[in-house]
Amino acid sequence: MRKRVTVVGAGFVGEHVACGIAQRELADVVTIDILEGVPQGKSLDLFEASPVLGFDARISGSTDRYEETSGSDIVVITAGLARKPGMSRDDLLMKNASIVGSVAGKVARHSPEAIVIVVSNPLDVMCYVTLKVTGFPRERVIGMAGILDSSRFRSFIAMELGVSVESTQACVLGGHGDSMVPLPRYSTVAGIPITELLPKERIDVLVERTRNGGAEIVGLLKTGSAYYAPAASVVEMVESILHDKKKILPCSVLLNGEYGLSGVFVGVPVKLGSSGLEEIIQIRLTEEEGAALRSSAEDVLKSQQRLDLLQGAGR
Repeated sequence: MRKRVTVVGAGFVGEHVACGIAQRELADVVTIDILEGVPQGKSLDLFEASPVLGFDARISGSTDRYEETSGSDIVVITAGLARKPGMSRDDLLMKNASIVGSVAGKVARHSPEAIVIVVSNPLDVMCYVTLKVTGFPRERVIGMAGILDSSRFRSFIAMELGVSVESTQACVLGGHGDSMVPLPRYSTVAGIPITELLPKERIDVLVERTRNGGAEIVGLLKTGSAYYAPAASVVEMVESILHDKKKILPCSVLLNGEYGLSGVFVGVPVKLGSSGLEEIIQIRLTEEEGAALRSSAEDVLKSQQRLDLLQGAGR
């Protein structure tokens, strides 16, 4: 039987996720959105490109009809709002929690065995919402963030040293935001740690640029945010799961004692295979790196707790 991936949200990220999955022939794709005609139109356009581009995958779209997504192997959630002028962080948190929670409930009903990849922001907290609403085991709720952050770090390293991006590897842990934790010791060029290739002051510049990678693109675009790199990161996760590649990738997952943290979603290296999260890879951290990871996790945990309080207050 052919695999099926549902992409919730037919915006720029969602459409590029659908395109990447279809072009690699990883699965048939269903896109779903609340906007009438948008998922249908984009899906039809993409399918009409398949004879020219030479891929064989079925792509369809639906307006909020989750029965058409039934039995999906993977569901990618990209739905959510961007923060608007005058909107507080709590307002954004509540609005996106409401959107993602609604989606998660429908996913659980129609695709109870699916693996869910969360892209919506604030990402780590939206993973928490998805886990609570679906009741799925932690192995089947995974956030896309670390791959994107690591890809940005790799790109900046390649720019700085004038080398191929294919020669670079990078490791970024923590929450997806200002408190993320890029690890220069575990970031390499052809296996050589960048700490041996660059002075600390240049590495610090690259680390800071990585932390601000999303904001930099928003500032340049003015009216939007990144979508090529986020979508490509999702597609890599989908491929590793559906092809059981067991790639080691940095993803946001619920920690239950790993790294000395519990009850919080945070980015760490994980093995992704046909079961979703198959193993959390624990790497040795220095005292400074461990403190940075704990601080990042505390930021996420505070947001999780704030959301619980806001929801409990009926806000």
